[in-house]
Amino acid sequence: MPTIDPLLISVAVVALAVLCAALVCVVAIVRADRRDVVAVVRALPELAATLTRFRRKRK
Repeated sequence: MPTIDPLLISVAVVALAVLCAALVCVVAIVRADRRDVVAVVRALPELAATLTRFRRKRK
């Protein structure tokens, strides 16, 4: 009887988590008011820059 590799299980769990997170984000965007979506999209570059700066400082 073949055994299941533990690494395969963890990869499957991570893939499922990413899929669920993407689904939640899409549903939130669809349900949100248009002005809210525009505000979030405009704030994304600043958020990405902040996260990259934070990541560089920790290393």
